[in-house]
Amino acid sequence: MKKTLKFAFAGIAVMSLVVGACGGSDDAATDEGAVTEETTAPAECTTPTPVKLQLQWFTQAQFAGYYAAQDQGFYADQCLEVTIMEGAVDITPQNVLADGQADFAISWVSKALASREGGANIVNIAQIFQRSGTLQVSFKDSNIATSADFKGKKIGNWGYGNEFEIFAALTKAGLDPAKDVTLVQQQFDMAGLLSGDIDAAEAMTYNEYAQVLEAINPATGALYTADDFNVVSYEAEGVGMLQDAIWADGSRLEDPAYVETATKFVAASIQGWAFCRDDIQACRDIVVAKGSKLGASHQLWQMNEVNQLIWPATGGAGMIDAAAWDRTSSLSQTAKNLEGGTVLTKAPDAGAYTNDIVTAALAMLDVMGVDTKGSAYMSEVVELAEGGN
Repeated sequence: MKKTLKFAFAGIAVMSLVVGACGGSDDAATDEGAVTEETTAPAECTTPTPVKLQLQWFTQAQFAGYYAAQDQGFYADQCLEVTIMEGAVDITPQNVLADGQADFAISWVSKALASREGGANIVNIAQIFQRSGTLQVSFKDSNIATSADFKGKKIGNWGYGNEFEIFAALTKAGLDPAKDVTLVQQQFDMAGLLSGDIDAAEAMTYNEYAQVLEAINPATGALYTADDFNVVSYEAEGVGMLQDAIWADGSRLEDPAYVETATKFVAASIQGWAFCRDDIQACRDIVVAKGSKLGASHQLWQMNEVNQLIWPATGGAGMIDAAAWDRTSSLSQTAKNLEGGTVLTKAPDAGAYTNDIVTAALAMLDVMGVDTKGSAYMSEVVELAEGGN
């Protein structure tokens, strides 16, 4: 279900957003050089609109598109002055947004919908990650090839809402999380798996999975390889939930100025992601320069893997696919936790997402010649170094 916005600047105003953006060309005229009634000279960016973006974790390539948009001047071209605020364990980005401390926030859909059901007036305006990147990683000798093999095993998870796909997988496999498995609180690393304290560790394709491949195998003295592990992909298991999305303040979406800012912000952000699709080394360098505590080879791996969650984007980057949305919503209502409860008690209401803003943003980018679908995208091969350095 979705919310349809009444754009104050709809129709040909999409074009005015393009020519009116900060740094726009002065050539918006006819061949004879006269400005017609249908086109107006681009406005100069005299006072950029301040925008605060709340991330859901620390600086890393998971958010490279936003840092690239800032670094490459894409936000400035839209007359936006964007402040990117790091996340942390104790920061819930959608709540920061709902409390008015940010203009936009990045959050996983199931987590944000739980906050919305709890009263947070937030709306998904661009679904950047089209696929789930969550894995459960185990050593080959644990014989965990599917989620059904979790039975009788010690299964690590981070908590904080990151465990929802694990519960969905257990529910689909007919396993009771309170009886059939031992759920273990896991640190945000792979130490528990490498030490043998847990049988299968939660990991993201772009982060923790790389950590085990950056570790030394004591039996060989060389780095572990993918052949040493089994990987259960929740996307492949059919229980992947939508993850990183741009959320807006629902109470402000009646304000045409906020909608215009949101459209410009989404457009510049997608332009940043397209830049990172086409140059992973440059975006690795941008993220490292922004202060990431993770090493260069790790960040290059992360950039390459994150791209695979975004591209190709059949309907255009950021478009919210109804089927994927409905799957996430349904799983959030049916996946049972330790107490037998679920993430959501009912289906999200019609205002939980809108494709109107991202549709306008994609139209702007099309005029600019930005490839927003990445139909020819192919991932690269990244060689990891010990410790991700």
